[in-house]
Amino acid sequence: MMRLTKLALAAGATLMGMKAAPAEVPPSSLNAQLTGDLVPTHDPVMIKEGDTFYVFSTGADRATGRLIRARTSRDLIHWTAAGGLFPSLPDWAQKAIPGAKDMWAPDVHYVNGQYFLYYAVSTFGSNRSAIGLFTIPTLDPKAPNYHWTDQGLVVMSTEKDDFNAIDPNHFVDRHGKHWLALGSFWSGIKLFALNPGTGKLLSPNEKPFSIARRPAPAGAADPIEAPYLFSHGGYYYLLASYDYCCKGVNSTYYTVVGRAKDIRGPYLGEDGSSMMDGGGTVILKADLQEKGRFRGPGHAAWLRDGGTDYIVYHAYDKEHDGAPTLRIAPIRWTADGWPRAIP
Repeated sequence: MMRLTKLALAAGATLMGMKAAPAEVPPSSLNAQLTGDLVPTHDPVMIKEGDTFYVFSTGADRATGRLIRARTSRDLIHWTAAGGLFPSLPDWAQKAIPGAKDMWAPDVHYVNGQYFLYYAVSTFGSNRSAIGLFTIPTLDPKAPNYHWTDQGLVVMSTEKDDFNAIDPNHFVDRHGKHWLALGSFWSGIKLFALNPGTGKLLSPNEKPFSIARRPAPAGAADPIEAPYLFSHGGYYYLLASYDYCCKGVNSTYYTVVGRAKDIRGPYLGEDGSSMMDGGGTVILKADLQEKGRFRGPGHAAWLRDGGTDYIVYHAYDKEHDGAPTLRIAPIRWTADGWPRAIP
C-alpha cells in the first residue's frame, strides 16, 4: 500500500502437515464472537503452529515499541496481545529507505522446516520501497530455539520502477515453484519467481509478471494493492484490495477475488472480468449504509485449518471512532468453486 497497509492467512504449518485440531467455531457467528485484543489491526496475516493461532500486523506494540504487532488465540475467538516481534528496522533497511520507521504488511508461511516472514519498508506515497525477510524455526517465544534471523533484502523498487515493492505474499504452486506477489498502486500487482532455498529472487534481473492492475482514463491508475494467493479445486485464487484504506470510517477499501489455472494468470472474476482490467468478484465490502458499522474491509489474507477456510482482514469500526479492527470470516464455497465470506 502507499501507507499502512497483510494477516498472512498462511496455510503455513497446517498445509505442511503439522497436525493440529481444527477450531470448532460456529461459522456464521465468528466475527460477532471475536473478543480481546482486536484494535488496532492493520494488514493482518494469520498462521497456526500447534494449537495456537498467531496474527501479525503492521504497527508498533504500544507497550514496548517493538515492530510488527503479534496476537495469539487458541480458539480463533479470544485474542491476546503478544507484544512486537522486532526492536527496530534492520540497519540495511534504514539505509535503503531513508526516513522509514516501521515495518508494514507482514506475510508469514512455514517453508522447509522454518517460518518465512516477509515485510515491507517504505514511506507514505513513495515507491522507493523494499521487502525484507526474517526466518525462525518456531513462533513460540517460550521455545529455546525462538530466534529471528535477518535474511536481508529480497526486492526493492525505486522511482525508476513502475511498481511498488510493498505488501508481500509468498506462495508455492502445485509444481513446487515459489513465488512472491507484491504491489500497491503504480502499475499494479507483480509476481516474482523465488529461489525455494533462500526465499530471495530466483533471477534478480528478470522482469516480474503483471497479474492485476486497475487502469483508468488518461493513463492514470485506480488504487489496487495487498495481493494474496491461495489454491482450491485446481485453481489459483488472487485476493486484492481496491480503492482507499487508512481513512477511518471514510475508507473506501473493498476486496475482490479472481481465479486462474496458471499461477501467472489471467485472473478472472465470476463474470469473466479480468483483474488486469480492474475486474474480479467482490468478496468483502462495507456493511450496508443502514447498518454502517464496519467500513473499508481489506488487506485480506487466507488460512485453511482443519478443512475450513478463513479470510482475515481489517475494517474500520464506526462505533469506535473508526478504529482498525481485526476481522475473521469463514468461507463457504459455491458448487462451481467461488468463495463466499460469511461475515
